[in-house]
Amino acid sequence: MHPDQLLDRLRWRYAVKTFDVTRKVDPLTWNAIEQSMVLAPSSFGLQPWKFLVITTQEIKSKLPAISWNQSQPMDCSHMVVLAVRKSMDEAYIDRYVETIANTRAVAIENLKGYRAMMVGTVQKMDADSLKIWNTRQVYIALGQLMAAAAVLGVDTCPMEGIDSKAYDQVLGLTDTDFSAVVGCAVGYRDVSDKSAYAKKVRFATEDVVEYL
Repeated sequence: MHPDQLLDRLRWRYAVKTFDVTRKVDPLTWNAIEQSMVLAPSSFGLQPWKFLVITTQEIKSKLPAISWNQSQPMDCSHMVVLAVRKSMDEAYIDRYVETIANTRAVAIENLKGYRAMMVGTVQKMDADSLKIWNTRQVYIALGQLMAAAAVLGVDTCPMEGIDSKAYDQVLGLTDTDFSAVVGCAVGYRDVSDKSAYAKKVRFATEDVVEYL
């Protein structure tokens, strides 16, 4: 992809207000978007998240009422809810270390130092600090999801305007180790969406980028 093509896709992207309810993201395209979330970076690579993909209309129809009456969760093709892991114990870190060992064909003994560093970092944080730290990782995945979708010509709408506790109830997350943080409606813009034709508004590059 030429750099100009990338910028063109990012300038094309906007937060969709009205989705075309008749258009669905095809399986091949969706798989690439899904994998963009799976491949998102996180601190230490610990992936403190769960991505709930909602395509069942019965569930989607319950979401506008707990999304500040916004229709995007119901009208989009795929509604993604990015949930944060609320805790992280040594057993979870050991599972991750084992995954590293199996994936890279290295001995677990050779990862003891890395394991100790991760455990030490996590144990220094109380529950609130850990959730905040993990939540920051979730937003990295959200950004990668939106960028990947834009490159593929698929529209998105990030949605912080959701009732997280109500989402947890509807999606069965209550009393689990995960909690909804942010949503992202994925699909295709409707031709009636006036926001699609509005010029993108940003401060000048020199106002937000500084070279040292």
